Amino acid sequence: MSDVGRRDPLENEMEPLFYVMAIMGCGDGNVNCTEARVIPVRYETMAQCRAALPDQLAQNTDVPYPMIGANCRAQGQLMAKAGKAKSQG
Repeated sequence: MSDVGRRDPLENEMEPLFYVMAIMGCGDGNVNCTEARVIPVRYETMAQCRAALPDQLAQNTDVPYPMIGANCRAQGQLMAKAGKAKSQG
């Protein structure tokens, strides 16, 4: 079976998992970055979130820092699959 078209492992059967983008404000030289805001858009995949980075950065230039950046991250509830527990003893 080929890996072509497979989704990120974090996306497999772990609903309701989604991705959000945080706008980061940074000092000169891109140091001391802090989260300035989280964009209120939910993305289904990390790829969709990353594709939206340039547009969201352009729309969020009002952050009061010398430099801004953005970061995509998983959000929501991660649920582990139940498996056979190892016996202790």
